[in-house]
Amino acid sequence: MKARVKWVEGALMLGESGSGHVVVMDGPEEHGGRNLGVRPMEMLLLGMGGCTEFDVLHILKKSRQDVRFCEVDMEAERAATEPKVYTRIHVHFRVGGKGLTEKAVERAVKLSAEKYCSASIMLGETAKITHDFELVDVDG
Repeated sequence: MKARVKWVEGALMLGESGSGHVVVMDGPEEHGGRNLGVRPMEMLLLGMGGCTEFDVLHILKKSRQDVRFCEVDMEAERAATEPKVYTRIHVHFRVGGKGLTEKAVERAVKLSAEKYCSASIMLGETAKITHDFELVDVDG
């Protein structure tokens, strides 16, 4: 896997993934940025959220669950001193589907957290990561 981050100006950077997709990252004004993009540490948290959501959806679909909605909310704390690593991350899944059971969602979340989500497992080396979920109603 390859990636490239190119500095544009101030704290503005363009990140290009190996698959050719580009994201804008920027810093706050007090650090020379113009607040034009996501912060790099926010990107890391978003990557973890995407990784674990991908896993949960894949696991549920593979077990023939009719998933129609999935959303992941994350709340994180960072260390007060350098390096300001993530020290706590809470991941809350909101999942809905036709006939979807708590047991199926709980299993998918656990498998992602403990076996499949590389980002969660890596960040878990410095942060205490907790998970929970709720089933939400979706129309037909």
